[in-house]
Amino acid sequence: MASTNGHPGEQAAQDPIKLIAIRDAPLSVDEVFRAVGDDAAGGTALFVGTVRNHDGGTDVDELGYSCHPSAEDEMRRIAEKVVAEYPVRALAAVHRVGDLEVGDLAVVVGVSCAHRGEAFEACRKLIDDLKHEVPIWKHQKFSDGTEGWVGA
Repeated sequence: MASTNGHPGEQAAQDPIKLIAIRDAPLSVDEVFRAVGDDAAGGTALFVGTVRNHDGGTDVDELGYSCHPSAEDEMRRIAEKVVAEYPVRALAAVHRVGDLEVGDLAVVVGVSCAHRGEAFEACRKLIDDLKHEVPIWKHQKFSDGTEGWVGA
């Protein structure tokens, strides 16, 4: 990523990974937003993943997330890749495990960069790679009495 000028605010921050966590308690959008705050950032992008009430045409009543013990380390590895690829000022990612209900926050990620386009791109890369690479599995319970695993 070539910067548009030599100003330090156009460059990636020294240690931009501010928060990486897997939690069994409710998540906070405000916590992630505060973690990625940076005076040199002109753009901050957040993604909030919530438990929806359906999947594949079937109503979802509840679900549970579980993870491999390496999941948080994998989240950090992905965050480091995003930081290496984009001029990130600050980055944060938290994922919930345990039993969740429809509407609960499952994942919150945020990225701040000097410019909005970079922030959008880095945030999308972060959430897409987390969803594809981190060993977190979703066990859904459907209204019709059936159950199913996603990511297992």
